[in-house]
Amino acid sequence: MSNIALITGASSGMGKSTAKVLQNQGYKVYGAARRLEQMQDLKDLGVAIISLDLTKDESIVNCVNTIIAKEGRIDILINNAGYGSYGAVEDVPIAEAKRQFEVNMFGLARITQLVLPSMRANNFGRIVNISSVGGKIYTPLGAWYHATKHAVEGWSDCLRLEVKPFGIDVVVVEPGGIKTPWGTIAADNLKKTSGNGAYATFANKIANGMQKMYSNNSLTNVDVLGNVIAQAATHKKPKTRYVKGYMAKPAIAIRKWFGDRVFENMIMREFK
Repeated sequence: MSNIALITGASSGMGKSTAKVLQNQGYKVYGAARRLEQMQDLKDLGVAIISLDLTKDESIVNCVNTIIAKEGRIDILINNAGYGSYGAVEDVPIAEAKRQFEVNMFGLARITQLVLPSMRANNFGRIVNISSVGGKIYTPLGAWYHATKHAVEGWSDCLRLEVKPFGIDVVVVEPGGIKTPWGTIAADNLKKTSGNGAYATFANKIANGMQKMYSNNSLTNVDVLGNVIAQAATHKKPKTRYVKGYMAKPAIAIRKWFGDRVFENMIMREFK
């Protein structure tokens, strides 16, 4: 009997790649996202696709209930959905900051709450939360994005301790620079938010640096992360954390061992 896996944010990037890997490995995979039309290729491969908007509680409840009604359980939850909203703290509307938390943190938490009872009943489960190297470091004008990812890190660690007695593992994946549209979208939003006004010079410099970075051939292929996430979801004895992707391990190490000032000098050189 195949394990049942639910992947959020499966319409693109790492989520879509992970869905393909697990489907090929024989898992029963549900890919969830707002844009069903962008998961047609997954459907053609045999992945079940389902609508999910993490900012709407009714959508989250319907997603989980539909799967459990059909399958009886969810064995693996991969919380991959998320986005980056960049801009100076002074410029970003609080409504947008709250939406960032709704998607990246509270939506993740809500769907986890709903999946846990079936995992506890089976004394088995795996929850994989896709954080970011941004959950351990920080970059200019990314305060709200980094706040959500730092929150995911601490929340996941606490959850791991809570659910371990029920046979449930909680794993964090921390991607670095990956070849996806994420960086260029974040850069465009940064220009819209802070490209004029008091922070314009700094914001445009950082946005241009992000666009340059995300056109870099050194970035890690998304399928590398798809395989890492699949491993985190299926290994019998998973690590608590998987760090993978361009500059992820060096950036974390530099901050840890050399301190914030050295790290900040390094990170600002990246955006020259």
